[in-house]
Amino acid sequence: MKVAICQPTYLPWMGYFDLIDEVDLFIVLDTVQFEKRSWQQRNRIRMPGGLQWLTVPVKSRGLYEQLVREVEICSSRFAEDHIRTIELAYRRAPYFREYFPRLAEVLHDKSAGALMELNLGLIQWLLEAFDIHTPLVTASSLNQSGKRTELLGNLCAASGASQYVSPVGSAAYLLAEKDILLDRGVEILFHHYEHPVYRQVFSPFEPYASVVDLLFNEGDRALEILRSGRRTPYGVEEIAFASAV
Repeated sequence: MKVAICQPTYLPWMGYFDLIDEVDLFIVLDTVQFEKRSWQQRNRIRMPGGLQWLTVPVKSRGLYEQLVREVEICSSRFAEDHIRTIELAYRRAPYFREYFPRLAEVLHDKSAGALMELNLGLIQWLLEAFDIHTPLVTASSLNQSGKRTELLGNLCAASGASQYVSPVGSAAYLLAEKDILLDRGVEILFHHYEHPVYRQVFSPFEPYASVVDLLFNEGDRALEILRSGRRTPYGVEEIAFASAV
């Protein structure tokens, strides 16, 4: 069983969905501390002048230790702004009319309440749009405790994982604490993704936008293009060597 564990982010980029597509089970990490102004509440779309942020406003004053699953949206008015901005950016994209109505519907329906419900609603819709069928479960539903790698190890054990695929950005602490997973018989791999180039409404090409950029521009070819960026995962020794160079 190959498992990945990541926090739910807002309108994630291509690599996030390739990671989901690569594993047998994706665990949504909702039991850790929320990071304000992180990818959990914002992402970027391609506009005429480059990449532009879309940020979901959340309640954070005095809530310094709230968990991801506890974060509340502070105003639903952001949804209309985001819908209008997305429409302005992509109305000339070839597949805009096919996908935009459902995106707008999810944004409307999930614009009040928990940020996690908004993010999960968008992620689940995007998985359907890309025809990716990897099952998702929340960390909270697995009822495991611990911090950092200890928590990851407990989640892997609870889900029956034999391999854990991590984003490269977590390499520093995972390398230092790798024995927690290895002692449980869990092999550690690191997601290796090289951003593909595809057509965009505006030029020159700008990578690292939300995956909706790919969907609106490439439609039926979007999954093929998304998967084209996947490379063989890095092993622990490869990452350790690269970090030491």
